Amino acid sequence: MKKATALLVALLAAALLFAGGSGESAASDSGKIQLTFFETMTSPGRTQVLQDLIAEYESLNPNIEIELISPPYEQADNRLSMMLNSNQELDVIEVRDYTQKQFVNNGKLLDLTPYLENWEESDDFLPVAHEIARNVDDTPYILTSCLYVKALLVRTDILEQYGIEIPTTMDEMYEASKELSQKAPNQFGYALRGKSNTFKISDVLMFGNVGNIDTENCYQTTDGKYWLDNENGKKAMEQYVDLFKNGCPPDSINWGFNEQINGFISGTTPFLVQDPDVIGSLEGQLDPDCYTVVPLPVGTSGYRYLDYGYNGFAISTTSKHPDEAWDFIAWLNGAEKNAEFCKAYGPLPVFQSIYDNDDYFSSDKYQAWADELVAEDTIFVKFPIDSEKYPAWAQIQEQGMQAMLMGNVSVEDTINTFKEYWGY
Repeated sequence: MKKATALLVALLAAALLFAGGSGESAASDSGKIQLTFFETMTSPGRTQVLQDLIAEYESLNPNIEIELISPPYEQADNRLSMMLNSNQELDVIEVRDYTQKQFVNNGKLLDLTPYLENWEESDDFLPVAHEIARNVDDTPYILTSCLYVKALLVRTDILEQYGIEIPTTMDEMYEASKELSQKAPNQFGYALRGKSNTFKISDVLMFGNVGNIDTENCYQTTDGKYWLDNENGKKAMEQYVDLFKNGCPPDSINWGFNEQINGFISGTTPFLVQDPDVIGSLEGQLDPDCYTVVPLPVGTSGYRYLDYGYNGFAISTTSKHPDEAWDFIAWLNGAEKNAEFCKAYGPLPVFQSIYDNDDYFSSDKYQAWADELVAEDTIFVKFPIDSEKYPAWAQIQEQGMQAMLMGNVSVEDTINTFKEYWGY
């Protein structure tokens, strides 16, 4: 019996250690109010930025101490879920696009409506940021912090060398890519991503040429049918195959993010579709005068269909200090600090004033993303992340697209395979 009791005590102690502390957020030994802040999108540089901001906030608020929990990136989401499910006391938590609904459904996030009603920066918050905050039950459970949206990066020096205009439509980009591929050995057009979440780019390129995409589920049209199961869908897939065969390096069938960046920096592929944090990967490796960023070209529908990735800050329902937690995230995610954080880390900030007044984010490198967020020809869509089929989709889509691009499977069979997978 003593052994069993000792084992139970050891397990409880280990659980508390795994949680990053005692789980108490009432007060520190110094008598100050202690808030616990759980970061999920961890990296050494990003965590250091947050630590510096926390230190600044603590200096402005001597009665507050903030404990930052930053597990390794690959473990963070699971560890947060375990802590929330065991009702450990947390105050501020970082929520991602694909965890927002899960946490709300499990009753783990506080409704921020009373705080937002009196938030002095609310009018400056981008409309899409307000929408994201209310993605679940039309209730603001998070304060949106960062956005990730695709745009087109262009090596202007190479296009000028060959007398090619910057494309504004998807058809123009496809044709320019094929034209560039005929100019010189090892010269191609588009930096295709053949591996690792390829649907996040390939599908976005094709949505605009299909049109009529359901904004709540981008894998169906507004009449409830599978989005590729029509003439426009088939043509979009055929164009994508043609782009690969005649406008991309053959080995790009195996390219991931790093290979895309290397192709763009070397000039092998002057067209690159990526998120804003790619700018950091180019700094120090490519002369800023050699490239620009423009909105993603529109499809034959006359629109660009974009999905957006995001993260935000929320208050846990286990918090004993929700007012103090709100004061901290309102400061951390106000326009001034949001600009500092995004500038250091790379994503898009969420305030209009930043794009209007900040020299960094009002530069031509970021203006394209800012324009896309409010453009009349931009339609934002959502992937069906709530579906039980979504977790395995990335691998299914990657294998299917690779087989099709290499000519092993027809366009029609690929569409039918994808359609059957999603149950249409």
